[in-house]
Order: sequence, then structure tokens, then C-alpha cells
Amino acid sequence: MGSIVVGYVPKPEGRAALDQGVVEARLRDATVVVVLSRRSADDASAADEEKAEVETLLADTGVDFEVRRLASAFDPAEDLITVAAEKHAELIVIGLRRRSPVGKLVLGSNSQRVLLDAPCPVLAVKPEHQV
Repeated sequence: MGSIVVGYVPKPEGRAALDQGVVEARLRDATVVVVLSRRSADDASAADEEKAEVETLLADTGVDFEVRRLASAFDPAEDLITVAAEKHAELIVIGLRRRSPVGKLVLGSNSQRVLLDAPCPVLAVKPEHQV
């Protein structure tokens, strides 16, 4: 059974990625591996709540899943790329949000890094109501 790696953040773009990851897992008879990436372990209770929320969302989907909570010095893009390589993922699913050109310049782009460096195809999705 293959793996679909999903980058999740508790925002509309994260939920869109999770929903599409489930769709892709059903199509491919694959396991969903959700990556919750944090730069530090400072707020463990919030991270635990986030993990429990994702597990609840996935519980009734009928797909096999694994939720990985990572607290590392790496950025979220590196975490996704590493997990995808480790799992020999068929696909990475990420959510996108609109950002201003200055926002892209100042903050960098995790999405761009995943798109360029991923060891497998990447599917980028937007929340339904994003304009």
C-alpha cells in the first residue's frame, strides 16, 4: 500500500489539503500520512490538540492514516520532503493561500520549496472559498 503525505496546518488551506489527501488515498488505495510541523516543542498542549483534531477528522473517512507531529529545527517544507522520501510517497498534498508579492519575498515560500524539491509529484490545492 502506498502513501499520500499531507502537509496540515489548522487553517482553511490545511483542511483543503487534508480533504484532498483523503480523496487521493481512496483513489490509490493508499495510507494518508499527515505531517504536523512545528519549529519548536514550546506549546505541546496546542500541538496535542491539533493532532487529536486531525485524528478525529480522519477517523470516519475509511482510509488508513498516520499523524506525525514533528517539532524540529527544520522548516515545514523540509519535514514534508523528508517524510515523503522516508515513506516512498506516491504524492504530497499541500494547501495554498494567497500572499502578496512582499509576503512571498519576506517570508519565503514553503510551497515553492516542496514543489521544487519533493521526491514525488505534488498536488497543491486551495480552500474552496478563496478568491
